Parts: sequence; structure tokens; C-alpha cells
Amino acid sequence: MYIERNIDKYLIDWMLRTERKPLIIRGARQVGKSSSVKNLSKRFKYFIEINFDENPQFCMLFEQNLSVVEVCEQIALITNTPIRPGETLLFFDEIQACLPAISMLRYFFEKIPDLHVISAGSLLEFALSELPSFAVGRVRSLFMYPLSFSEFLVAVGEENLKDAIAGVTIHSPLHDVVHQKLLSYYKKFLVIGGMPEAVSKYVASGDLLEVQRILNDLVIAMQADFAKYKSRVSAARLQEVYHAVALQMGQKFTYSFPNSTQNIAQVKEAIELLKMAGLIYAVTHSSSNGIPLGASINVKKTKYLILDTGIFQRILGLNISDLMLSNDFNIVNKGSIAELHVGLELLKSEDCYQKMELYYWSREMRNSQAEVDYVIQSGAQIIPVEVKAGTKGSMQSLYLFLKEKKHKTGCRLSLENFSVLPQLSIIPLYASHRIKDLVPGA
Repeated sequence: MYIERNIDKYLIDWMLRTERKPLIIRGARQVGKSSSVKNLSKRFKYFIEINFDENPQFCMLFEQNLSVVEVCEQIALITNTPIRPGETLLFFDEIQACLPAISMLRYFFEKIPDLHVISAGSLLEFALSELPSFAVGRVRSLFMYPLSFSEFLVAVGEENLKDAIAGVTIHSPLHDVVHQKLLSYYKKFLVIGGMPEAVSKYVASGDLLEVQRILNDLVIAMQADFAKYKSRVSAARLQEVYHAVALQMGQKFTYSFPNSTQNIAQVKEAIELLKMAGLIYAVTHSSSNGIPLGASINVKKTKYLILDTGIFQRILGLNISDLMLSNDFNIVNKGSIAELHVGLELLKSEDCYQKMELYYWSREMRNSQAEVDYVIQSGAQIIPVEVKAGTKGSMQSLYLFLKEKKHKTGCRLSLENFSVLPQLSIIPLYASHRIKDLVPGA
């Protein structure tokens, strides 16, 4: 069963363009890259898939100093499938296993511009870092993540709920029955997460226990992949740091964490490898004095997000009953899973062609500490976002930010329905992706 993804419309738009560049779909393992390309292939007369992990012999074609036209001729002969511009989709999967193939992508654009070429890989950042130069301007990247909450609603047959979120405003809250139904699905989504295999199992069976087993399998597979990242960093060290990231969710990451067997330099190297693999995302401190937010960052103050809430709760072994039944996630790992969800939804809501950076704000002064979970840029406006894991909570940090930065409005994300308070837009956690649409002036 194929799960409809937001990236599908980007792929169709790319397919229909008269001028197009070869695509590289970038993202962590198991987020659905190959499935989306195979779904697109149904629109073509011919489809050729070359997986360099499964068929490394194909890499030899790109090592023999052949032209791109000659490579296509050989691929057509080997696969017994014609390669015809406009009729054939040529897909290079796990392309990071063949550096010469990555280097040749530019020549498809230059020599056979009408041919549809897509590549994908889970460890692409490692491969690209080894190339002296990349085909800047001749290849286009698409970034892919696990399913968003909106995609999850479509997968479970609740497209009407997705449309309800899309049509609401902070001045016209949803009917409480609809709101409660969305909260129920939201809690399930926190437990299941957005990894396609886990979502597919839930859609097919509704068995949350089996979903947990699949998530355990995915965690084990990710840890097994650690050995591929870099030979001088052991899988055990990467696993240790990955677990430390999960434990410190929602906090400024401390490199000298308890029971660490590594020095700070080793931990930093492991963090960089995990970021390159797409398994964690950085949330960097910004003074937020103006735009762009990235112009005033402090990399020494960085929080990290695990790529998926389902993976996160399995790593920590959270009680899924608490997640499903509670109306206050503060009792569940101090509410950090709600903050994780919001950060991931912000990433997933951006244009697939862009790799969004996440920021937060904090002030560390004696007797006057404050922190705003996220600050996002919408046009020329900066929106401070506070995440509350229940329906109540102090907003002192948010109001302090508004006063210090002389901003008129902020946003609170919680389990509450849509509403408005002075200087504040109240948005349910399940509608995190709509912050820029709903906050006045954004």
C-alpha cells in the first residue's frame, strides 16, 4: 500500500516541466524516498531502477570513462529496457555507494536534458563531503522527512480532518467534537510517529503493539547502520551519543553528559555524523534581534531533535498508555515529546526544495532565566513560539521576549482549541504546521 506524500506533487510538477534538472532526494533511511519515486514511475512508459547497494557492479559503468550517452546505452542493454527521453524514468537508488554516478549527474542535464533522472540515498551527505566539487546549478535537491501529521490523517482515511485544520482560523475554533477527535489522532501520531512502515502497519491492522515492534526494528536497523558512517567512530560511540540526544530532548545539549565514555571532541564528531545521516536536527540559539535569524546565532547553545516521535519514544521506552490517555504530557518525559513534534512539523511544513534551519531563544541571567522553544521567521516578522504539553502553563518567557524585542504577537501551542488572547495566538499542537498562516501579521 502506497501512502500519499506531500512530496508527490513536487515530483509531478518536476516531471511536467519542459526544463528540468536531475533530482537528488535526500533524507534518512526508511522515510519513503524510493516508494515515492516508484509511485511516480507509474506515469512513465518505462522505468529503470538501479540500486547501487544491491547491484554494485553497475558502478563499474561510471568508472570506465564513458560518456553519459554511452552509459545510458549500456544500462538499456543490461536491463533490456529502452531509455527514451520523455518516456523513461531512470532512478539511481542508494547513489551514495557510487561516487562517480553522483559526479555524472550534471552531464545528464547538459547532454540529455529531456531525460527524467532521479537519484536518492540515505547517506548522501557523507558521499557529497568526499567529492571535491558537486554539480552546483545542474542538479536539484529535494528534502524528505517522515510523515507529517497531515499526511498521517490522509493515510488513516481522515482527509476531512486535514481539510478542517486547513480551513480554520484562530477566530473560529473547531467544534469541540472535531477538536477532541483530532487530539485523539494526535496522541496516536506521537506514539506511532511518521516512519512509513510503522504508519502502514497501523493503517492495515490498527495494532499498536505490532507498531511498537516495528519501531523497535527500525531503531535496531538505524543502530546497525552506524558502522557505515565513518570507520574511525565506533557504532557503540554513536549509539551512546544518540541515546544522550534523546535523553536531553528539549534542553541545551551538554557534551559532557553523565556516564559518557567519550571526550567532548569525540561527542561533537558523533553529533556531526548523526546530523549528516539525518537522524538528528539542530535547534540553534538565536538572539532574534532581527532577520535573518541565522545571522545572530550561538552554536554553543544548541538543542537536538530525534528524527521521529515514534523512534524517540521507543529509544526512551516511554509508557505509551500515558501518551495515549493523558491530557498533560508534562507527566510524560517533561513534555519534551510535544516540543519534538512541533520542531519536526516545522521542518516538514517547508518547501521540499529548502532545508529549513530551526532556532530558539533563551536568556541566562542570575534570577532571570527565560526560554522560548522556537522562533521562526515569516516574511519580515519574527514569531516566538511557546510549546505547552497540556492546556495550561505560564507564558512568562514568551511575554518577556515580546517586551524585550518589541514584538506585538506570539504563539502558544498546546492541547487547547484555536483562540486568541492579548498578544497571543492559541493554536492546537496538531496544527503546528499552520503557525505562519494563523498568527496575525505573519
